[in-house]
Amino acid sequence: MRRLKKPLLLLFVLANIYAILCGGLYFFQENLIFHPSPLPTSYSFDFESPFEEVTLEAQQARLHGIHFTQPQPKGVILYFHGNAGNLARWGELVQPLVAMNYAVIVMDYRQFGKSSGALSQESLYQDALQWYAFAKAQYDNTPITLYGRSLGTTFATYVASKNEGERLILETPFYSIANEAKSRFPFLPVDALVKYPFPTYSFINEVTAPITIVHGTADGVVDYSHGKRLYEHINSDQKELITIPEGGHNNLSDYPTYQQALYEMLE
Repeated sequence: MRRLKKPLLLLFVLANIYAILCGGLYFFQENLIFHPSPLPTSYSFDFESPFEEVTLEAQQARLHGIHFTQPQPKGVILYFHGNAGNLARWGELVQPLVAMNYAVIVMDYRQFGKSSGALSQESLYQDALQWYAFAKAQYDNTPITLYGRSLGTTFATYVASKNEGERLILETPFYSIANEAKSRFPFLPVDALVKYPFPTYSFINEVTAPITIVHGTADGVVDYSHGKRLYEHINSDQKELITIPEGGHNNLSDYPTYQQALYEMLE
């Protein structure tokens, strides 16, 4: 009996640990995926480039964005940012695009910055379409480039799959969040637990515009292999993979290879 008790006790402990891990992934995945920094509605932005604040009414949400205007833009970039911060930071990070004479529209997701509303995968994709509709209403005859960075790559891809665009640029993209989770937690039933699978791969082949993926080989957040897998999944011959040797997740703009690629795409 004593010999039997020890294995049963060990099995009980392991089962409880496994249940805790499953529960943690299911109930706290929003904290793992999203890292918003809210801003008061009275917050005043300070950018050197001319800009307008934009507020869109969505389903049970208010969506806030920044529209960097140009008197005669060569094009429009609809920019979907990463999973952390707010427009006080991202507004600065898109300035190189503004400097290339593009009108740039960048927005905060629900609960980020001045945006409000409950998070869900469906609502975030629908919000992205609403921002495209706004851009199209402002620039009906101007080509629109969809640009996504990290988390924003899934929204940019989704919008490009539903609309005609000039180009789709994906910086440090993932194949899917579910795939990311499986690589980190291979021992958990990820498909049953993930509420935000964000399956970029499932609609990227509906994109008709040229697609450029930019990824660093030393990315410690989204491994380079995930961006490469997404690239290899694309059926179109209008695709390009720009590899930044030793590039990380947040420093690609420091590399001449990235700067040259961006110049060639947008100039």
